[in-house]
Amino acid sequence: MPELIFPLDSSKKFTDQKIIGHNRYHPDIPAAVQIRPGDTFRLDCREWFDGAIRNDDSADDIRDAPMSCVHVLSGPIAVEGAQPGDLLIVDILDVGPIPQEDSGPLAGQGWGYTGIFAKRNGGSFLVDQFPDAYKAIWDFRGQVATSRHVPGVSFTGNIHPGLMGTAPSAELLAKWNAREGELIATDPHRIPPLALPPEPKDAILGTLSGEEFDRVAGEAARTAPPRENGGNQDIKNLTKGTRVFYPVFVPGANFSVGDLHFSQGDGEITFCGAIEMGGFIDLHVDLIKGGMDTYGVAENAIFMPGNVAPQYSEWLAFSGTSVTLNGKQRYLDSHLAYQRACLHAINYLTKFGYSPEQAYLLLGAAPIEGRLSGVVDIPNACATVYLPTAIFDFDIRPSARGPVKIDPGIGAPKSPG
Repeated sequence: MPELIFPLDSSKKFTDQKIIGHNRYHPDIPAAVQIRPGDTFRLDCREWFDGAIRNDDSADDIRDAPMSCVHVLSGPIAVEGAQPGDLLIVDILDVGPIPQEDSGPLAGQGWGYTGIFAKRNGGSFLVDQFPDAYKAIWDFRGQVATSRHVPGVSFTGNIHPGLMGTAPSAELLAKWNAREGELIATDPHRIPPLALPPEPKDAILGTLSGEEFDRVAGEAARTAPPRENGGNQDIKNLTKGTRVFYPVFVPGANFSVGDLHFSQGDGEITFCGAIEMGGFIDLHVDLIKGGMDTYGVAENAIFMPGNVAPQYSEWLAFSGTSVTLNGKQRYLDSHLAYQRACLHAINYLTKFGYSPEQAYLLLGAAPIEGRLSGVVDIPNACATVYLPTAIFDFDIRPSARGPVKIDPGIGAPKSPG
């Protein structure tokens, strides 16, 4: 096993650990540990809510999830010699649930969860159709996930980190806050909000304290969206064997990782759409000096996907176009087209006995493929959702016999939001 440089005690809260991580982005958050180019190491990671979600049959914890706390990240990790303008090479050597434990109170200890978030607490990709909070618990057996809340399916997890990234420079942070603030100002009372401004409440900033903590907490960016530094990209293909190239904006790069997922469908469409878990990740890092300019990688991460993702060969695909539910035409709106494709898949699965919420939770958690299939044929964009047929223990293909009727079991727990 590589050297564990960021340990987490499962019996303690994130803020009570020997080494304290962070849940905001700011260039002045001190590095928690330092490594050298060429080093291989292990990090423990806590699931993004630090244990707030429980393995039970209630969705109250999803409804009341403390959004100001996320994401709890392991880091920052300073890389010796890294300077602004370099590219940080990050190889994912291994990633998995909390090792040596198959049961316990924390997500990752033999189980994980998927949540549809209430509209007042973040919402989801399909928030207008699903405004309330729902939850599904998934049990792990090796690499396979099953759920008492979504029966009749099992699938191999494509385990990956939802969030990895480097720290922003002061100039880049100011750019983030300015542009996101301008967006919020266009509809400041919108629910859910258009963006999340800096929030001092529940900020975790490593070893900072006193006036410096207060200053940074008032400026630091939330970790919810992906940005130029990588961040919360939620790319399900960042599996074992992946190599990522991150822009470096501050001395040391100050790299962080968290938000591990046992599995996820493209888009993480329920917002907490993956199977969330805590666990470990083994990494190797190196540098390309001056790589940002050499390769023109100045405001995005690029990556080479791993080769251990589940391999499904048969699919049932659903298409959607950029026309609203009430028949209004939108011009090449690929976001709307993907929403419509997802809604078509959900509606189809209800014909077999699933509730719409069970189908929605499944699309967030299972390794579905989402694609932009047409973005040039005015006025309609076309998006598609590919659902692997092998994950079901019954045949979901259309036939003259009609759909099989399954027992939906206890269903997905709901908490009105």
